Amino acid sequence: MKENLLHFIWKLQLFSSNKLQCTKNKSIYIIAAGLHNLNSGPDFLNAKIEIDGQLWAGNVEIHINSSDWYAHNHEMDENYDSVILHVVWEHDVAVFNKSNMALPTLELKNIISKKVLENYNDLFNKNKKWLFCESSISSIDNFKLSHWYERLYFERLEQKSERINQLLEITKNNWEAVLFILLAKNFGLKINGEAFNDIASSFDFSIVRKLANDPAQLEALLFGQASLLQENVESEYFKKLKYNYEYLQVKFQLKPIAKGQIQFFRLRPPNFPTIRLSQLALLYHLQQNLFSKIIEVKAIDDFYSLFNVSTSTFWETHYTFGKESKKSIKKLSKSFVDLLLINTILPIKFMYLKKMGETDFSDLLTVLEHIKPEKNTIISNFNELKIKSKSAFETQALLQLKNEYCNNQLCLECEIGKELLER
Repeated sequence: MKENLLHFIWKLQLFSSNKLQCTKNKSIYIIAAGLHNLNSGPDFLNAKIEIDGQLWAGNVEIHINSSDWYAHNHEMDENYDSVILHVVWEHDVAVFNKSNMALPTLELKNIISKKVLENYNDLFNKNKKWLFCESSISSIDNFKLSHWYERLYFERLEQKSERINQLLEITKNNWEAVLFILLAKNFGLKINGEAFNDIASSFDFSIVRKLANDPAQLEALLFGQASLLQENVESEYFKKLKYNYEYLQVKFQLKPIAKGQIQFFRLRPPNFPTIRLSQLALLYHLQQNLFSKIIEVKAIDDFYSLFNVSTSTFWETHYTFGKESKKSIKKLSKSFVDLLLINTILPIKFMYLKKMGETDFSDLLTVLEHIKPEKNTIISNFNELKIKSKSAFETQALLQLKNEYCNNQLCLECEIGKELLER
C-alpha cells in the first residue's frame, strides 16, 4: 500500500461511505474531504466532518498505519493539533491528542472497493515497458484528453517561463534582449544551442540596435563573437568581416566565446552555424523592434512573413568560408520557423501577456494548432499506442505528459491515471 494512493482514494471518496464508523464505533459523515495540501502539515485542510452527530471543521491526516503518527513525530508538531480525523489503511495503535483523548480514526482497508485496488495494481504493473498505462491509454475519451492536453501545455509554458524570468532579471526587463538570446539559442538548434546562447549573452543588446541598419556589421559581430574569424582565409568577404569585427571589438570591448564551441559535425549544411548566424543577422536587420512585432502578430501566416529571411549574398554560394557551392537562396524554412514558434515565440508571448494581466491565450493555442505535429521518439511511441497527434499543440502536451508525469510515476496526479483508477 502506498500513501499517495490513500490520498487519491480519500480525495475522490473511493470507498463505501455507507454507515461509516471510526475505531471507537462513532458514526462518521463526510461533508467535505478538504483541500489536498502539497506543502508541509496535514494532508487535507479545511475538511468538514460530522462525528457522532457533532460537526467538526479542521484538517485530516492520512497514513498507512496509525503508528506512523508517532513515527513522523506529529505529536510534537503543533501544526497537527487541528487534525479532526486520522485516516489510515490499518489501525494498529491508538493516537492521542493534546487533551489525552483518542483521535478519531477511520480505517480504510475493509471499505475500499477491490476494483480500485485491482486497477491500481494493474496500472503500476512493473512488466509494462514504456508507460504504466500503455495497454489502456487508447481507451481514454478524446474530450477528456483534449482538456488534459490544454492543462499540460500551459504547465509546459510555465516551466519555460522560469528561464524567461531569469533573463528578464539579467537584462533589467528588456524584452527585446530576452527574445534575442532565446532566438539565438534556437537558431543554434541542439548541437550549437548553448554556444549560440553564449554568443548572444556575450554583449549588450544595445549593440545590436546600434548596428541594425548595417547587416555586414551585424554579421561581423556574430561571427567574431563565435570565434569564427580567427583563421586566415583568402576571401574578400572574410577579410571584411574580420576587419569590421576588430574595430567593433575595440569599440565595444568585446570578448568572443571560446574557440571550438561552435560545431559543424553531424549537421546538415543548411543548419551549419555559418548559415544560421547570417540568417540571424539579417533577421535583426530587417525586423528591428522584433519583440514588439511578435506581440502584435496573431495569425500563423503573419509569423511566417515576419521570419521570411535568408542570408547575405556570400552565403548563397557557400556553406563555409572556404569552399564554394552551388548557388541557393537559404531562407528560413517553415519547419524551422515552427520550431521558433514552439520553443521561443509563443512562450515569451505567453509570459508577456500574462505579466500584462491577460487571461485569454486562445490566439496562442490557435497558432499551435496550425503547426504540424513534431517528430521524435516520444511522439512515435505514443503513435504506436494509438495516441496520434494532429498538431504541435498535442505533441507539446504529450512531451509534458511523458517527461513530467510518466517518467516520475505521477499517475495519481495525471487525469489519465485518475480515469483508469476510477473505473
